[in-house]
Amino acid sequence: MMDAHILAIETSSSLCGLALLSRTASGVQLRTLEHDGTGDHAERLLPMAQALLDQAGLTPQDLSAIAFGQGPGGFTGLRVACGIAQGMAYALNIPVLPVSTLLAAAWCDVQSLSLSPGHTQLVIQDARMNEVYAGAYRLLADSSWQTLLAPVLIDVEQVPDWLEHRQKNGWGQAADVLRVSGDALSAFKDLSSTLQGMPTIQCGTPSKASATAVAYLALADWDNGKSLPAAQAMPLYVRDKVAFTIQEREQGRGGNPAALDQAMRVLPMAPQHVTQAWELECRVQQTPWSQQSFMDALQSGYHALVIEQQGKLQGFAIYLAAPDVLQLLLIAVQPDLQGQGLGRLLLEQGERYAQQQGLASIFLEVRVSNSMAQEFYLHCGYEVIGRRKNYYLTAAGQREDALLMQKNIHHNKEQLC
Repeated sequence: MMDAHILAIETSSSLCGLALLSRTASGVQLRTLEHDGTGDHAERLLPMAQALLDQAGLTPQDLSAIAFGQGPGGFTGLRVACGIAQGMAYALNIPVLPVSTLLAAAWCDVQSLSLSPGHTQLVIQDARMNEVYAGAYRLLADSSWQTLLAPVLIDVEQVPDWLEHRQKNGWGQAADVLRVSGDALSAFKDLSSTLQGMPTIQCGTPSKASATAVAYLALADWDNGKSLPAAQAMPLYVRDKVAFTIQEREQGRGGNPAALDQAMRVLPMAPQHVTQAWELECRVQQTPWSQQSFMDALQSGYHALVIEQQGKLQGFAIYLAAPDVLQLLLIAVQPDLQGQGLGRLLLEQGERYAQQQGLASIFLEVRVSNSMAQEFYLHCGYEVIGRRKNYYLTAAGQREDALLMQKNIHHNKEQLC
């Protein structure tokens, strides 16, 4: 392989790190400098870079490329790293190598324990505002990395349920154990405790991206021809705002719609969801509820949930709690997303709610003509317990029977749908 000298900049956290990786005929040599203090990253970087070059006996003109931690991470730090990398690359007429900070954190966790290839590595980093950045990767046998989930933004409270859902629906290939690392493990103690109690989760180190990780990952990208012109350097923020109002937080806002595979959120239904929920209801039901019926349900305190992605409602469910049972009144998923586990996720949320309330069972009615829904409920553990004659009105103005279905709630997590 040809000689390469790559200067790597990583400032996504409070740690300002630089690494100079040199590959020559005599081998690979790495030199690093670090400084802790967010406020003076911009002032420190260029003198630190010159110091590394002096140590190596190199000049700026000897550099092959400038690598930088692209994000996600601290807003100011990402701008500083990208800006300095771009400025140096322009001046030297060399390319840039942007590196995901979550992938760099995964690299650090693997290196710290010399882990073997093949497992799924999920990185969760503290994003402040009670949210985390998450990305999933797999180290392959040839030491390259496969991205299974590009960086997304998730509410801390949603992480365990989101992980269960993602594992059930695959990460590109089956994995017996998911290894979770990242500084969110130390920032959110309750989350860490919950993950440690999940049998398919292995908690790793509270790792952060480092300039060393950025340098080695950038070298692999360099060898694979993945460098970019300086003009194309840009940070990856994931969150499109730095701060959110109280009202926006209550609505579950906080993601960048441009982020790939933006995480779906399970949220309490709120008035702003009603129009989309009613429109979905009209698409999938013969005799849909009115918008006012949705508002009445919310005002009456029904347990109503939505699945939302990039501001778009993807599904919803409405439950009514009685003294000893929970009744599923409505459930719907966007037609183009059916069969992808969203309906199951809504049922699981209802079952967890029943557990929390100490309710013995969940029951529902389904049209006798809706064989697909019946099969779905049977697969999720519901049983037919009765029949109601002429219960449903059809679109043609006739009547048809309803099957009553019920699932007993066992008060342990393994018995959920």
